[in-house]
Amino acid sequence: MISLTSPVRTRAHDWPAGLKLAGLVIATVALASSQSLGFHAAAALAGLALYALPGPVFFTAGLTRLRVLWPFVAVLLVWHLWTGEIRAGAVITLRMLTAVGLANLVTMTTRLSDIMAVVHWLLTPLTRLGVNTRVLDIGIGLVIRMIPVLRDKAGQLGESWRARSPRRPGWRVVMPLALLALDDADRVSEALRARGGLSQGETPRNRPHDQE
Repeated sequence: MISLTSPVRTRAHDWPAGLKLAGLVIATVALASSQSLGFHAAAALAGLALYALPGPVFFTAGLTRLRVLWPFVAVLLVWHLWTGEIRAGAVITLRMLTAVGLANLVTMTTRLSDIMAVVHWLLTPLTRLGVNTRVLDIGIGLVIRMIPVLRDKAGQLGESWRARSPRRPGWRVVMPLALLALDDADRVSEALRARGGLSQGETPRNRPHDQE
């Protein structure tokens, strides 16, 4: 698995994960609450400034990870141009870019184990009610971990296609990528079963099918 944490050390790496996640929540709520184009433009510029502070390497790495948003940006802008609601489209687009950019900034400066520790602490009240929070813990961790893995595999498929054809890969890599994702999911599920599954307190020795 590939870590989302940036190798470029910044001051934010030493900040508590809970503080950064709380700040992200507050910023996201503020973005969702405002319809001002000027506010969202200023927020987007502030986000770019945060990426630029640690230096050009961090800035480039951070923006590179946001490239996956451009298809959504294009769809939003084209749709709102067609409907004539250009200002609303600009607000929604800036809001999405800023919110995802800030979330990416948090993951780049926070270890996954620290994020999961905060999530586990937040879910503690549910544990007392008998809810199996292990499923949520593992699910969130897998989603965060698998996104860069699938992105890299999509890039490898695209490079393989371009090595064999002058045409752009486009939709032709969708099916192979889906099969790779299913294969990864099967391997992860086997690994989870080998380690006791998702039930709290369950171990390979006391699983029901092992006792038959």
